[in-house]
Amino acid sequence: MATIVVGVAGALTVAQGIDINLSADVVATAQNMLEAETQLRAKSYIALVMFGLEATIGIGLFLLLRPAGQLLAAWSLIVSIAAATLSLLGAVFNMNAAELAGDIAYAQMASESQRLLLTGLQATSDYTSFHLALVLSSVSKAGFFYLFLKSGLIPKLIAGWGLFASLFVSTAIILRDFIPIIGHSSVTASFMVSNLIALVATALYLAIKGVRSA
Repeated sequence: MATIVVGVAGALTVAQGIDINLSADVVATAQNMLEAETQLRAKSYIALVMFGLEATIGIGLFLLLRPAGQLLAAWSLIVSIAAATLSLLGAVFNMNAAELAGDIAYAQMASESQRLLLTGLQATSDYTSFHLALVLSSVSKAGFFYLFLKSGLIPKLIAGWGLFASLFVSTAIILRDFIPIIGHSSVTASFMVSNLIALVATALYLAIKGVRSA
């Protein structure tokens, strides 16, 4: 739940206009980034917080679910840490863009169009790292939800929906790179909503009820 709150808060505040994952317009995003040094730095530090939260959650789920399947739990933890690390690269790219925006040396070394191109590359790198991280994160969550389903520590309806949603997200993101129609906004909205429902339902159940006896 904490990752959802921090992520939504960041998207609604510091990420407005400078996050390529919220806009398909690379040129406009890069132009905005060149005027948003402080926002870019704030976005980077929020990414650090998200990394810490994701790593903590992954370790917690591993400790909770390893009795149900130690190998799968360990594999899911490793994949979740890899996903969090890829997301952390976004902080690096945004900090690079902040330097391009704020350091006068870049204005002396490159023309305005060259700075725009370099900033656009940072935005594109942020996009690719985020989407690869989303695939890995969804795959790791599929492993954890399978163990929840197997162990009965949470209701099977929630665990089953979580497994479905995680596989839906990872599959749709991969396939839309090869089948353009899957990249339609309605498909994106459907897998994001299904994933959000799974995460919120799981978080609320664990917060209110805790885990059941295995």
